[in-house]
Amino acid sequence: MSKKKGPVIEFRSYELPPNLPIVILTGDEWIISDKPSGRLHFHNCLDLGLCEENSGVMEFSDSCFKFSKGDVTVIGCDICHTTYSTLDHLSKWSYIFIDFEALLESFFPLKLFTNIGDYEDLVHGSCIKIPYDTCPDIRHLIKGIISAFEQKAPNYQYSIRGLSLSLLIDLLNYKNSSDIKAIDSPKSKKNSLVIAPALNYVQDHYDEDFPINTLSDLCGLSPTHFRRVFTQIMGESPLDYIINVKITKATSLLRTTNMSILQISENVGFATISSFNRHFKNLMGSSPLKWRQENMPLKQGDIIKYTGWLIPPSDDE
Repeated sequence: MSKKKGPVIEFRSYELPPNLPIVILTGDEWIISDKPSGRLHFHNCLDLGLCEENSGVMEFSDSCFKFSKGDVTVIGCDICHTTYSTLDHLSKWSYIFIDFEALLESFFPLKLFTNIGDYEDLVHGSCIKIPYDTCPDIRHLIKGIISAFEQKAPNYQYSIRGLSLSLLIDLLNYKNSSDIKAIDSPKSKKNSLVIAPALNYVQDHYDEDFPINTLSDLCGLSPTHFRRVFTQIMGESPLDYIINVKITKATSLLRTTNMSILQISENVGFATISSFNRHFKNLMGSSPLKWRQENMPLKQGDIIKYTGWLIPPSDDE
């Protein structure tokens, strides 16, 4: 008897700008298909969603919940999920991908929270639906952040930080309230990926030289089993994934800084510039210098062109 195949899983990684680590996806193009894709995906950061119109279903690896207009969803960065609309009633969404810790670091260090463990659980272990008629302040704060980001009035960055602090506090309070027990909320720990600790480590230490055993130890797996599981989930080996992260970071620096090619190579952790040039050309199709010339000046949206979704995937993707 052949072994039953597991679901196809995608990793959608967003390069959050370091000066304001938040990405907003909103507008008329964010209409979600009513055809289930058959694929689950997860992100490298917290995903906050606001259903603007109509209804549908959000699926996880072993559970699901229905959503409707006005609902807010909070999806931890290690949670596999997918979203599709009710048949013939396409839902429209706005999304915020955010790193609260980096956003608030110089403004309000999260170590000041007495319940920092709850923050870690929110970011890595949550899959929550906040219904329209529950906790309207959270929905209003999300709309306020989106509006501030779109209008970009003077000092809008500080407005976003202030709204984000209020939003984070409300989310933590809501998560610990009795209200959450009354809604459809899957047991998120079952949806967490076994390789999530490795992915988080690579995102934080991509510029360092570390053995693959470091990643397997973090996941509690033998090196051989870790490589096999990692490749099954990610579609590439751990080493190839690390190189891809390095090159993705390099493209951001090439677009947004005046650092030399050598400096960027060292900054993202390559031992030699020849190795950097070789891997960059293999992935990007041209040398770092040529690629920089073709992609400067910075165009809107380019900072995450090669990582997360900027527009919803089509039905046939």
